[in-house]
Amino acid sequence: MGLRVIQYRNQSGAKVTRLPSRNRAEDRHPDCGHSKLLGHLLLLCMMLLFFPEDRAQAEEHVDSEAGETIRQLLQKTCFDCHNDDLAEGRLNLQQLNWKLYDQRLRQRWILAYDRIAAGEMPPDRKDLSQADRALLLKKLSQSLQAADAAQVALHGRGPLRRLTRDEFEQNLRDMLALPHLDIRDLLPQDREQQHCNKVAEVLDMSRIQLDAYLEAADQALRQAVASGMQPRTREQHHLPATRMFQTAETFGGREAMFYAKDSQMVPLSGGDLARMRKENRHDPEMELAIFRSASWPYYGYPDVFKAREAGAYRIRFSARAVRQLRDFSLRPAWDSIPMNFRARKQSGADVSGDVRVTGETFDIQPEVGIYETTILLKQNETFEYSLLGLPVPRAINPRNAPLYYDFPPMPEGGHPGVAFQWLEITGPLDSETWPPASHQRLFGELPMRAAEKGTLPIELISTQPAEDAKRLLRRFIQRAERVPTSEDMIQIYERLVTDELEAGTPLAEALLSGYTAFLCSAPFLYLPEPRAGTPQREYAVAARLSHFLGNTRPDDELKRLAEQGQLLSAEILTQQTRRLLLSDSTEKFITNLTDYWLSLKDIRRDEPDSRLYPEYRFDDYLIESMAAETRAFITAMFEENLPVTVLVDADFAFVNDRLARHYGLQPVSGSQMRKVTLPAESHYGGLLTQAAILKVTANGTTTSPVIRGAWIMERVMGNPPPPPPPSVPAVEPDIRGATTIREQLAQHTRDPVCAACHARFDPVGFALEDFDIMGAFRTRYRSLAKGEKVTGIDRAGHDYTYFIAGPTDSRGQLRNGQTFQNIRELKQLLLAEPRQLARNLVQQLIVYATGTPVRFSDRPVVEAILDECGPNGYRTRDLLESVVRSSIFLGREQPPSTSLQTD
Repeated sequence: MGLRVIQYRNQSGAKVTRLPSRNRAEDRHPDCGHSKLLGHLLLLCMMLLFFPEDRAQAEEHVDSEAGETIRQLLQKTCFDCHNDDLAEGRLNLQQLNWKLYDQRLRQRWILAYDRIAAGEMPPDRKDLSQADRALLLKKLSQSLQAADAAQVALHGRGPLRRLTRDEFEQNLRDMLALPHLDIRDLLPQDREQQHCNKVAEVLDMSRIQLDAYLEAADQALRQAVASGMQPRTREQHHLPATRMFQTAETFGGREAMFYAKDSQMVPLSGGDLARMRKENRHDPEMELAIFRSASWPYYGYPDVFKAREAGAYRIRFSARAVRQLRDFSLRPAWDSIPMNFRARKQSGADVSGDVRVTGETFDIQPEVGIYETTILLKQNETFEYSLLGLPVPRAINPRNAPLYYDFPPMPEGGHPGVAFQWLEITGPLDSETWPPASHQRLFGELPMRAAEKGTLPIELISTQPAEDAKRLLRRFIQRAERVPTSEDMIQIYERLVTDELEAGTPLAEALLSGYTAFLCSAPFLYLPEPRAGTPQREYAVAARLSHFLGNTRPDDELKRLAEQGQLLSAEILTQQTRRLLLSDSTEKFITNLTDYWLSLKDIRRDEPDSRLYPEYRFDDYLIESMAAETRAFITAMFEENLPVTVLVDADFAFVNDRLARHYGLQPVSGSQMRKVTLPAESHYGGLLTQAAILKVTANGTTTSPVIRGAWIMERVMGNPPPPPPPSVPAVEPDIRGATTIREQLAQHTRDPVCAACHARFDPVGFALEDFDIMGAFRTRYRSLAKGEKVTGIDRAGHDYTYFIAGPTDSRGQLRNGQTFQNIRELKQLLLAEPRQLARNLVQQLIVYATGTPVRFSDRPVVEAILDECGPNGYRTRDLLESVVRSSIFLGREQPPSTSLQTD
């Protein structure tokens, strides 16, 4: 146990805690002292990830007689193709060992079982009689169940799961009362598996990662300490319209932005504005009118404000939505204009840096109104006005002339925009009570004074520092722990803190060392697997439930139920699940689930190709609305307990003003998502046809039935295709318009092996060819060379030319021979498999909730969940609640049944 942690002062005087290098001479000194505990953290974390393989016990569950029966049946039908010479599909059954305790070999046998159960092996069903197939599946299932269940009984369903960096940050936010804590990016990015970022197998821990966790925890704790003896002084700025923008005009000229009075443009020059500001003579009747989105190039922010310190700032402003007419006069807008603020450093337009949305989104109304929000700024940042969905000027670079930016042609009725009358900034906003709640979480009511030494702004006043340190440390551990901490472990942390005190470290800093050690210990960084019969099982279930539905630690109610031994009651588990689903924390559950399961984290991955789709240029508002729709849909799916079939088809959609236009629906007002009933003839409804899904399955230039079909079959239907052979090139649609994607795929699938695989997913993808790269319905393709020429000027003022090519063809035939003509008919075919839809959702929830994919011995439990929820139509909240009440989630009481449904 020779590892330890080095603590030292950096250039700014702050104490830094890091793991030593084995090769640094300065790190190899004999005095371990109080750093010894922190040095053990890495070893403790690593030890938790490994389980000794008890092969002798596992082998007891391997039925050699069943293995011989299986081998004889396979020899009659499968060895001709899967032998030493051929090994089709890279599977040699002739040499596949029957050592089922070996997880790698067991996975190969599970693959064989699944192929046989699906009727895919042998390819000719007549090669294996129905009786032999039933016997083979029964023997395989019994053997695999027994071997897998034995390993689970010995070692649990999987390794302990480390917190993701999002969970670590949210745990600290809630525990330290720092709702806006931002330490996530100090930690290494988590790896993915099974379309999830919570799989224990890939959430590893290394020396470098632990070093990052130590640094993140230390920073979080220091932010929780009071910044001084009093709250920071709030500054207040009241800015008239002529102080709200740093220049007299912006890119795009007068049409993009101007100052106005009595609804008529006032032609202020830069000199006029400078004199007005120097003399502090501002006309309160003036307005700042903006008619463009805050995309690059842009830098529209107040000329006199920069955040003196990091923190929250209150913004109040007066504004109205307007239309700009050709004579530069203003009229009330016909509808609201959405806007928010973007934080950024002061700079030129071509230096964007860290530009991010902060605060809420407003719908500015045509009547003058006062709006208020709170934005988060880093030190020396300012903010710009981000009007959503408006045009962006185009760059024009004539030969031998300077570059300039033109504004798009005026639409009928005038350019929409927002006219601002004034703006107030107040901040930084510290807690009304002092010291703040975060400080009290660390040090209770212990008095403080301005620091005379150390690196914190305050120091604690104590006549009995050792006793106060032990009291506060125990208080902190009790608040932070997920399971009760043993007295022996508490005393180790106490020794760490008292050793620091004896070395002359101020009390507050000594406590932070102990707190950091606990926050980076295995009991805090890892979630235990609930095990039946263990005294800490209910605490493990509470932690699993809270991290499942909120990405954070159990709240007081969950902890109380665990302490009282009541949490495992089916009735109470259901009540708590519903309570958490209706709480504010469910937003984190929905965001994380949709980011990974449905790939919403990739929503901005591919920019729309402006050559083929000029109408989507610089339309961030549309992209944001797409993601918001899918999140609102999944939220409603669970909250309203909708049947799982809504994933395929629904008679409603969630839209705002931008999405309603995009889908060709009746207009709605405002940026907020609302549920609308779809017309009977609509092509939309359900997850398959949502714009976000159709965008993340396209590449920004073209659509591919291969990609979309494979994505839908894997993510929604739960029938993932096998990986393509490494030698087979991808099919790239022809954007020149010479051939159709159907013609290209027909050539690609002439090989029977390719054809058999593509038959799984291509038909579904063809049904989605009626939707373009952003999910808008279409009947014709576009190309850059052939077809009917289309010209115009896009929303950013750019000239465009593309061609309308051949018609889309959404016909298809599924593997079972069923045919369809369009997406509506395909949906009806897919709706006939509600149990498979439910099975896929349950499997996704299990891996998300437990950090371990569904094992073979879990399958009977999954089928029992489906049996329970089937009579009520496989409703989604019912499925989720059944997962929470299952032995998979709670820890098994006994080995599962060996019966297995394979429909």
